[in-house]
Amino acid sequence: MDKQTTVRLALPVMTLWWREMVRFCRQRSRLVGAFVQPVLFWILLGAGLSASFRPPGMPAGTAYLEYFYPGIIALILLFTTIFATISVVEDRREGFLQAVLVAPVSRASIVLGQVLGGTTLALLQGLLFLLLAPFAGISLTPLAVLTAIGVMFLVAFGLTSLGLVIAWRIDSTQGFHAIMNLILIPIWVLSGAFFPASNLPGWLQWVMKLNPLTYGVAALRRCLYLGNPALAGDVPPLLSSLVLTAVFGLLAFLAATAVARRSTT
Repeated sequence: MDKQTTVRLALPVMTLWWREMVRFCRQRSRLVGAFVQPVLFWILLGAGLSASFRPPGMPAGTAYLEYFYPGIIALILLFTTIFATISVVEDRREGFLQAVLVAPVSRASIVLGQVLGGTTLALLQGLLFLLLAPFAGISLTPLAVLTAIGVMFLVAFGLTSLGLVIAWRIDSTQGFHAIMNLILIPIWVLSGAFFPASNLPGWLQWVMKLNPLTYGVAALRRCLYLGNPALAGDVPPLLSSLVLTAVFGLLAFLAATAVARRSTT
């Protein structure tokens, strides 16, 4: 592949990625919705449940505020991807999406630019929340931070791609929010972010095992306790969780690309 071809393929991806960065800087309210709200959940629910709820399958002495911490990172990634992918609905209403679709660029490049934009924003806000790890009682090492960044990228990539699968088929922001709340919020709740799978009914444990976000949250929990794996509790192993999270992201991206190819102006 020559340089000209590489530039031709990368230019639409980088253009759409940069557009998401600019859009975010101009819409500061998205930071409040995607970051501040989950932090409030973490503080209020974590502090409120710490006195009465001890996560089963976790080492003795683990407070709920600490257990809930990786789940809130996943929630921040989730909220950020919702705000990022809703831009597709807005772009369709404003006519920008139609202009992009008639341009001589592949649908895969369009989707990749959108996915990387949402993933970058989610990753930046997830990194910001990592600064609060000491308040949760978690001591992070440089290696733990680096591996956690990798996991957050995979999770955000998959969630953004899944959001685009929905956004490319929805014509209104109201319908988008309804579908996203119906699908993504239950996925988060049943990922081990809010409560562990230990001691749950058998059918609910199977639902959590089939949930792809379960392995993203498990991988993130493993990475945060990389120096002392026993503190991660009874969650799937790191390697298998990483593989399944990467597979989910790839399949979601391919699905988003397929939906974009079927879309018309």
